[in-house]
Amino acid sequence: MYNLLISAASALAVLLILLFGFQMVWWGSLMIAIVVFSAIFFLFSRITMKKVMAAIETAGKDIQGQRFEKAIRELKDALQYGKWQIYVEGQLHSQIGMIYYMKRDFSNAFPHLEKSFFKNWVAMAMLAISYMKRQKKEKMISTFEKAVQWSSKESLLWSLYAYCLSETGELTKAKEILEKGLKKLPGDIHIQENLEHLKQGKKMKMRGYGDLWFQFHLENIAAIQKHQMASMGGKMQRRMTARR
Repeated sequence: MYNLLISAASALAVLLILLFGFQMVWWGSLMIAIVVFSAIFFLFSRITMKKVMAAIETAGKDIQGQRFEKAIRELKDALQYGKWQIYVEGQLHSQIGMIYYMKRDFSNAFPHLEKSFFKNWVAMAMLAISYMKRQKKEKMISTFEKAVQWSSKESLLWSLYAYCLSETGELTKAKEILEKGLKKLPGDIHIQENLEHLKQGKKMKMRGYGDLWFQFHLENIAAIQKHQMASMGGKMQRRMTARR
C-alpha cells in the first residue's frame, strides 16, 4: 500500500509543478505524471517483492529440511512488507496457514488461512475444509465458490468441493459441482469417475490424486501413514531396480 501512496504522491507533485510552475498544457502534464507514477511504482514494487521472494525461498529450504518453525518465523517476519505492497500479506498468510495445516496444527492454521490470498487455491481449499469441520457449511460453500472462480482449471479443487458437499449430506449439489468441473475440464478422468460413483450411490475415490489429496488430511492418520509407507516402498523398489 505504501508503494502505491508514494507513487501517487510523487505523480501528483510532478503534475502540479508542471501545471503551475512550468505552465504546461494539462494533457501533457498528465501524461508525464502517469509515467512518473508507473516508473516509481514499478521500482518500489520490484524492491519489495525481491525481499518477499527471498523470505519465501529461505522458508522453502527450511521446509525441505523439516525446520517448520523456522520457516514460519521467516514468513511472519516478512509480513512487514504487506504494508508496502498490495496482496503480499495475503500471499504470506497463505504460506503460513498451509504449513500449520500440513503439520495438523489446525488451530494455528485457521486465522492465517482466513487471510489467504484468494488466488491460492490450496490455501482456500484448506480454509473451506476448516469451515466444514467447524460446522459452517455456508462459509465452506462461499469459500469454495471463490476458489473455483479464480482457479477453475484445478481438477482436485472441484473434487474437493464435491467431496465436502457429499460429506455434509449435499449429494445433489456435489454432483452439480462435478458437472460444472467437467465443463471447465472436459474429459478429466478423476472428475468423471467421481461423478459416476456419486450417481451410483457410492463414495468418491480421491486417492488417485496422490499426495496432493493427502495433504488436506481428510482421511484418518492410519490411511495417510499407509499411503506414505507404500510410497516409500515404491521408491525403494525403483532404486533397487535401477541399481540392477
